[in-house]
Amino acid sequence: MKKTWRDYLWIAELTYVSLGLFNILFAWLGMVFFVTPLLIAIFGGGKTYCNHFCGRGQLLGLLGGRLRLSRNATPPRFLRSAWFRYGFLTFFMTMFGLMIFSTYKVFTGLPLEQAVTLLWTFKLPWTWAEVGAVAPWMAQFAFGFFGVMLTSSTLGLITMVLLKPRSWCVYCPMGTMTQGICKLKHGRDPGNHERGCEKGCGAA
Repeated sequence: MKKTWRDYLWIAELTYVSLGLFNILFAWLGMVFFVTPLLIAIFGGGKTYCNHFCGRGQLLGLLGGRLRLSRNATPPRFLRSAWFRYGFLTFFMTMFGLMIFSTYKVFTGLPLEQAVTLLWTFKLPWTWAEVGAVAPWMAQFAFGFFGVMLTSSTLGLITMVLLKPRSWCVYCPMGTMTQGICKLKHGRDPGNHERGCEKGCGAA
């Protein structure tokens, strides 16, 4: 099958991480990955982004499939369960909310914390970052948001190695949110989360 531009979106994922390591302020670009899937789902596209445009899914498929870095084990049932997916979404969004709150505190005058938190636990000092060109709260958001994106990428890589390449897609918070939007809009699940991952992401 002839490749199209969509088959190279994994480059966008790699570029984003690389730019964030180079200059933390590029972390703001990650909002494109955050907002676009939601807008597509809200305006009737369902899980189109997950199945056709997700650069992270492509990258995991490339590393785990073509480069054979995956054990290719079937994801355990609990990863597919609604309680786990929505529970993980709740936890993930709680951490996102705390990140927003930290940004607000810097906005009100508290000092900037130049660190990226990985896996919601490990603080990676980012003392070399040049952030003087923007307001402190903008820099704080960049540190926090890059931590969120780096954490989700790390979880994706871990599940890629231990399970099937795109097993992250099974419990990805963004996929769960777009599924929820579909349910709210149509009263049913036109792009079932598990089927969507099985067909579009190859996680099952």
